[in-house]
Amino acid sequence: MNQGRGPSRGSLGRLIFGIVIAAAAAGAWFGMDYFAHPIAPSRPSLELKAGTPLPKPKALKPFTLTDQNGKPFTLDNLRGHWTFLAIGYTSCPDICPTTLATFRALSRQVTPKGAKPAAQFVFVSVDPGRDTPERLAQYVHYFDPNFLGATGTDRNLKALTGQLGLPYARVEDKGSALGYLMDHSAAIVLIDPKARLTAVFSSPHGPKAMAADFAAIRAQRPPPS
Repeated sequence: MNQGRGPSRGSLGRLIFGIVIAAAAAGAWFGMDYFAHPIAPSRPSLELKAGTPLPKPKALKPFTLTDQNGKPFTLDNLRGHWTFLAIGYTSCPDICPTTLATFRALSRQVTPKGAKPAAQFVFVSVDPGRDTPERLAQYVHYFDPNFLGATGTDRNLKALTGQLGLPYARVEDKGSALGYLMDHSAAIVLIDPKARLTAVFSSPHGPKAMAADFAAIRAQRPPPS
């Protein structure tokens, strides 16, 4: 939602920022996990069309946010579900509406009509000063009534975003009606039902390719019982 503004001066920079950071984070995880836990030669590699898989899923540590209904959103909310997650803010003029539209298209790709949802979709606002639970609910539900939103203090947000390799930063923009912008990663991450980071999808996003990748990940890496 651009609130009457066209694409911001930093929109291209934020897009590049997200792509570079997502690629760097995925590469760092790949390197660390490969050398610490080499993949057995007998295990076929997982080749994705749109995403970068982690050779060894990364278990997430506890965090506490607040969801769009004003209730706690914690690690328990990720357990038992495949989760696609992205960060942003409701005043974002370009990247975030595109991400939520991708979520909407992807949700329809991975879940046949009338079937139980194959994944949950979570949008984490990194702008708690403006994004109240009520505003966040209105925003995510505009795209799909089943989408989830969450936010929290800067410290609590970074307890999650830091683990996911999704950086963000406040940028003052006194010449705009908004006053400030939030530079943030444009990547979408996939978390498995054991609350482990499994794959990273950098921008631009293609819902069909992401759905194919999701099917491949589920087939090769079912969560342990």
